Amino acid sequence: MGCRKRAAKHQLLRVTAVEGVCVPDPRGALPGRGAHLHLDPNCLDLAVRRRAFPRAFRLQGALDTGRLREYIEERVSVSSP
Repeated sequence: MGCRKRAAKHQLLRVTAVEGVCVPDPRGALPGRGAHLHLDPNCLDLAVRRRAFPRAFRLQGALDTGRLREYIEERVSVSSP
């Protein structure tokens, strides 16, 4: 969504919006519209800068991405050597 590069579904993180907050949905079980994003902070930054989340979820206004950013940074730091 952020970098607009294609990838297999298992390589992407599903994200949903819950009460104005972008929430990671790694199991794909949360209800509502979902958007897919690479587990890369740069991809998240591009999505935020392009205002892609409100468009993807068909919502008005900005969404809080703090929880999503923490999740991605945690996963990236764990996978880095």
